[in-house]
Amino acid sequence: MALTGRSALLAALGSIPLGVFAPSWAGMLGVNAPLALAILCDYACAAPVRKLQFTRSGDTSVRLGGAVEVVLTVTNPSNRRLRAQLRDAWPPSSWPSGAEQTASRHRLTIPAGERRRLSTALRPTRRGDRRADRITIRSYGPLGLAARQGSHQAPWTVRVLPPFTSRRHLPSRLARLRELDGRTSVLTRGEGTEFDSLRAYVPGDDTRSIDWRATARQGIVAVRTWRPERDRHILVVLDTGRTSAGRVGDVPRLDASMDAALLLAALASRAGDRVDLLAYDRRVRAQVQGRAAGELLPALVNAMAPLEPALVETDTRGLSAAALKHAPRRSLIVLLTTLDAAPVEEGLLPILPQLTRRHTVLVASVADPHIQQMSAGRGTVEAVYDAAAAGKTQEQRLRTAEMLRRQGATVVDAIPDELAPALADAYLELKAGGRL
Repeated sequence: MALTGRSALLAALGSIPLGVFAPSWAGMLGVNAPLALAILCDYACAAPVRKLQFTRSGDTSVRLGGAVEVVLTVTNPSNRRLRAQLRDAWPPSSWPSGAEQTASRHRLTIPAGERRRLSTALRPTRRGDRRADRITIRSYGPLGLAARQGSHQAPWTVRVLPPFTSRRHLPSRLARLRELDGRTSVLTRGEGTEFDSLRAYVPGDDTRSIDWRATARQGIVAVRTWRPERDRHILVVLDTGRTSAGRVGDVPRLDASMDAALLLAALASRAGDRVDLLAYDRRVRAQVQGRAAGELLPALVNAMAPLEPALVETDTRGLSAAALKHAPRRSLIVLLTTLDAAPVEEGLLPILPQLTRRHTVLVASVADPHIQQMSAGRGTVEAVYDAAAAGKTQEQRLRTAEMLRRQGATVVDAIPDELAPALADAYLELKAGGRL
């Protein structure tokens, strides 16, 4: 039996030795007997909590940063009116800091044999699956002197999807893609591109594109136009090892890599290419294969949502073997990993020739903007030392990137806000150059 603040105070007073208030036990019992009887009657009139029934409905997914509502239906099958306080518990990351106190607690009154709906608004602050915890309910008597309390389970899961904040860069990259694809007046030619059509020569066109037979036949100078090849295979590999757990700004490196992967996938699918996903550290954590363009993004965000960095060193040989297994034919392998010197020199560099021998490899990494800020620091002794340390770190990353380029890989190194568009631009450059 749970007591309210008033009854708890009276109980505390009753626990003080009776000699303080009355000369005998009999006198104290005479004073407290009506109150004790009132408390017992109030407790007996409170609706039972064990018989209550709970069901859930509502949304099952939301993008990180968005809000979602989960509806809890409470049924009172007893013959007593329910007057209660209810706490609908969820993990702490289901709300911004301090919001849980108001969002998860409800007051309700349910007549006998009826039901009521309660709406709990969630605004998750972390990606992944958020599962409902216990429902704790306290049923009060009519006087509010005593209450029954119990807990119930009503399972429900809300999947918090990656936010895909780089979506805003998609229109400009699609415009560039249309230029490459020959749907505007700017046409390019590269090794491995497909013949599209003939048109009249204009100043500035590559003279190597002139079709002399068509020129002789039509009486005007005609040039061939070209478009990038379609139906190329792209394998996006997410390194989920310990280096992906490092936080850059407010988010882990893995989240910034996911955002870049989503923009690349959206762009490549519009270009007619096939995109697959592989997440790996010491084993395959997630994979998406063989999805049509309309199904690709939903499949990717659902596969990425529950991914968490594993605090282990990535098995690069296993990663290479898994990538080669998922890309049996010539493909573009996009590896989102670190450019830290030790993991690259000891892990990636020895196995990179296995990948570049058969595939085009693009390595993308998240840089720390704080390093750039430190490198510009001056004015104090501490700032100068910080700038020197930052400069050394940047030099090491440049040297590591150069070693990867010598092995035949294309390297993209950018801060979180710039990684996604930089990766998309690198893909378009490969497309324009006929390297896909």
